[in-house]
Amino acid sequence: MSVRTSSLSALAVLAAIGLPLAALHGLEREPAGAPQAGPGRTDVMANLFEWNWDSVASECTGTLGPAGYAGVQVSQPADSLKRTKLGDGSDTVLHPWWEIYQPVSYELTSRMGTEAQFRSMVTTCRRAGVKVYVDAVVNHMTGQGSTSYGGRTYSHFEYAGLYDASDFHRKGTDCPSSTGGIEDFNNLRQVRTCELVGLADLRTDSPKVRNELAKYLNKLIGYGVSGFRVDAAKHVGQDDLLALQKKLRDTVDGDRPYVALEVFGGGPGILSPQAFTGAGSAVLGLDGDIQIKNAFKSYPADGTGSLAVLKTFGDGLTPSGKTLSFVQNHDTERNGDALTYKDGATNLLAQQFLLAYGYGTPQVYSSFAWSATDASPPSDPGGLITDTDCASEAWVCVHRDKAVTGLVGFHNHVGRAPVTHWWDNGGNLIAFSRGQAGWIALNNDKSPVTRTFDTGLAAGTYCDVTRGSVSKGKCSGPTVTVDARGQVRVTVPAKGAVAFTRADRV
Repeated sequence: MSVRTSSLSALAVLAAIGLPLAALHGLEREPAGAPQAGPGRTDVMANLFEWNWDSVASECTGTLGPAGYAGVQVSQPADSLKRTKLGDGSDTVLHPWWEIYQPVSYELTSRMGTEAQFRSMVTTCRRAGVKVYVDAVVNHMTGQGSTSYGGRTYSHFEYAGLYDASDFHRKGTDCPSSTGGIEDFNNLRQVRTCELVGLADLRTDSPKVRNELAKYLNKLIGYGVSGFRVDAAKHVGQDDLLALQKKLRDTVDGDRPYVALEVFGGGPGILSPQAFTGAGSAVLGLDGDIQIKNAFKSYPADGTGSLAVLKTFGDGLTPSGKTLSFVQNHDTERNGDALTYKDGATNLLAQQFLLAYGYGTPQVYSSFAWSATDASPPSDPGGLITDTDCASEAWVCVHRDKAVTGLVGFHNHVGRAPVTHWWDNGGNLIAFSRGQAGWIALNNDKSPVTRTFDTGLAAGTYCDVTRGSVSKGKCSGPTVTVDARGQVRVTVPAKGAVAFTRADRV
């Protein structure tokens, strides 16, 4: 996001505005639904934020494919700002994470690697059964600097061979605010034609701009990309989003691209997330992650919320089939809206709930450790991101945790089965089935609880997938026994869960 403003908090909240695009009205074919890939997979996506391309490729082969992830969201791959001095948004970090949200050209030379490495990563992931979804910045270009990672020079409104001043909204002619930036986020004209935190705002209603954007996105599709998270989609507007999508080709699988739109909540009328559900395949579940945080953690210093309130999770939010859901993303883990990796077991438990409950297309977020909100991912002195090492404290690999991968398999098995046999104690112990396909109990209290639950599953011994897995008819972890009445007596660990599906019978 633009760092021409000194407000780092605004930058951290707004900088990376993007979603996978959803329902595509006005197209000749039906819009893309939830992403699917490979046998034994449904729609679970990993979001490997600011991992380099070689590391993503390795993860697709070593973890994502075997664990049953259907897709991976990767970071904005276009050539972007490369800062050469401190200030202008960060006085302490030369190469903050938000550099990539200021594109300079649509060449694929970035902090994450070269174009050849990007293409190889997509091919490798697809061979592993994992589709690739790209974070796409189409609303704006840069807000500062003059040099890119690809070695290009530029100015705020001049990008050689791509855009000139006539391709941007300008103060006085288009933008009605006194500064040229968005001063009122409830003012429709300002939201669409003024600069978001100082970023040069593209005329996305212009045929030339739409053609350049479509050329870029179609190149990615041609390389095997299956869809996009569209950053700052609220600031593009529905009509321009739909017009751009009409120019996109089908994916290599013959499907329409999956397009998820970043639309932060709180806006009235046509600025609300609900108003964008027809402008793409989905909108980001930015209100949902707030509700998850409030249920699992709440706001008092020692608060733990109440999991019992999640019985109707999804009511009042955007429709499940039109939502890319998550516990956190790179914006909300920094702006206070969501749980973060720093919440430890609570964060893992929330990931398990989302995967088990079935609201939206679930995405598991992994990235790098940070203390300052504008911290750089682990990089070399020139800003190029180094290989991910999940054994290092510098990286946070939530998607690898057994508590999470076990629930990826659970989610894939139960599919669209309804939530049944809900039980709660009015506080922080809940349990529910997914039809007759699977059952889970989650305990957000600090002490284990032992009790008997109705599961709706057939009698037998089952492997607890939160701590083990089935191989050759044997469970690598603890087992639980369902009796002839479909009941199970289990101890649900503190800050933990017990879960199994009918496929986990041993």
